[in-house]
Amino acid sequence: MGIYVYMLRCADNSFYVGSATGDDLAPRVDQHNAGAFPGYTYNRRPVVLVWSEYFDRIADGIAAERQIKGWGRTKKEALIKSDWETISRLARRRAGAPRAKSDVE
Repeated sequence: MGIYVYMLRCADNSFYVGSATGDDLAPRVDQHNAGAFPGYTYNRRPVVLVWSEYFDRIADGIAAERQIKGWGRTKKEALIKSDWETISRLARRRAGAPRAKSDVE
């Protein structure tokens, strides 16, 4: 059994990243919308599933969840769009690459 890592768009337009085991994410999203979890999404309902990925190894899924939770909004939006070029560019910037001239001006 593996794990899903997923991202929800909340009613306030923020993102929530979580994980769940099982064969189907729909019940998990329903639980968030029903207020079953008294955490981040509780006061930000309704939520909509905007991205998910299945990992065969639970450890890999948990690592991906932690990584994505550390990303900024722009990078999360790029992931939703599968915009790997933007994700790669943002990853290089974060790693200390010099700013493009257009970013400075």
